[in-house]
Amino acid sequence: MLQYRRAACKTHPFSSGPAPHLHRAVLIRCLHKNFYKWKCACFLVYEVKKMAKVSQEMVKKAGVNIDELIDLLVKNAGAELTTYYYYTILRFNLIDLEGEGVKEIAETARVEDRNHFEALVPRIYELGGKLPESMVDFHNLSACPPAKLPKNPKDVKAILKVLVEAERCAVRGYTHICNITAGKDHRTYDLALSILNEEIEHESWFSEFLGEGPSGHFLRRGETSPFVSKFLR
Repeated sequence: MLQYRRAACKTHPFSSGPAPHLHRAVLIRCLHKNFYKWKCACFLVYEVKKMAKVSQEMVKKAGVNIDELIDLLVKNAGAELTTYYYYTILRFNLIDLEGEGVKEIAETARVEDRNHFEALVPRIYELGGKLPESMVDFHNLSACPPAKLPKNPKDVKAILKVLVEAERCAVRGYTHICNITAGKDHRTYDLALSILNEEIEHESWFSEFLGEGPSGHFLRRGETSPFVSKFLR
């Protein structure tokens, strides 16, 4: 019975070609007595995979080099995850009266960078890409240099310079992604622009603490990632 139902689902009833490989969760349906439900389950898997394929085709037809775009997204995802790691170390070293004043915004930026990573990953896979299997490789291909703790961990100004340079690298990266996807890949553009809005605010926070000028932004009150949160629901 299992072989019969699997064979019956190889050809999609509304297409001229074979359906893709079956998902493990759908194969469980083979044991169900209702053959109609099994066919519906096959149809759903086929349509999900077909939609992802069409999404990629639309991006290519719009003139976007999808391989280049995936490479940029993976590198920026690597930057977000490694920055989250390094920011954790930086935040713990923001101590005494001077450091405590910076700690809260450093924590907000740290959490939001993790959110950026979480938001980027689904889009990478939707476009047909994937993350490196090795965390070491992922770290080394990061779009931005490591935001490492300065030699003097008590130098708050030096830590601020590390933080602001990390954010400026991110602003450059997402501006480039927005430029190559604007009017072509609407979903990636929306995602990159949302991340860019938050990275610009991060830069302005740290820049203000360095005395480079007023930021025009206030610390988050309530939930983090006001722009990116829609991609995390």
